[in-house]
Amino acid sequence: MIGDSPAMQALINNITLVAPSDATVLICGESGTGKELVARAIHACSERREKPLVTLNCAALNESLLESELFGHEKGAFTGADRRREGRFVEADGGTLFLDEIGDISPLMQVRLLRAIQEREVQRVGSNQTLAVDVRLIAATHRNLAEEVSAGRFRQDLYYRLNVVTIDMPPLRQRREDIPLLAQHFLKRYAERNRKTVQGFTPQAMDLLIHYPWPGNIRELENAVERAGGAADRKLYLRTRTAAGDSGHAVAVGW
Repeated sequence: MIGDSPAMQALINNITLVAPSDATVLICGESGTGKELVARAIHACSERREKPLVTLNCAALNESLLESELFGHEKGAFTGADRRREGRFVEADGGTLFLDEIGDISPLMQVRLLRAIQEREVQRVGSNQTLAVDVRLIAATHRNLAEEVSAGRFRQDLYYRLNVVTIDMPPLRQRREDIPLLAQHFLKRYAERNRKTVQGFTPQAMDLLIHYPWPGNIRELENAVERAGGAADRKLYLRTRTAAGDSGHAVAVGW
């Protein structure tokens, strides 16, 4: 994890404090802030580090697919289920299960997930048998789950089960002093992958990076650096959106 800012040091301290326990962790923050990276760091520093870390993006699947992915299914449970498969809970037994974008799951899946957390057991789709699981749960969301509860879109009891320990991810605009380190890291990695020789950013390019608002956070910064590396004119293009429309900025990167 890269950064020397107070926000980053506080984040690392929180990871160090929570990792040794088995407490459920809820990681909250905007898209692109590195929530999965934090989940991986917690697992790597935990007593479960020798066991699996299993990840699943809940927003990427519809309800039926998510149910099968989480809890598994029996052969013949539905069309196309030509063999039995274990779900992510069973795959993570003894280790850690990271559920990204937990705020996007349906009411039915909220009920099933709540039961799995409470009972520490799961039931495959198409089966009456329950399976005990020993899993540490880490969840993440870009949504404000307290507001989702108030609006009736997220179960309050599940929220309390997830919200044992909360880690708030700072957006990149609140840790601008880390941008030079991050940009150089992404540039070096790009150069190594593409066998290019690079020297760094021009002062003008770095100034643009530092003062750009980064609505897409670290992921957007990484993509911007890689785009600049692949551009024929070796310029850094950043686009901001205002009420008047899109406006662009471009400066030479300098390698």
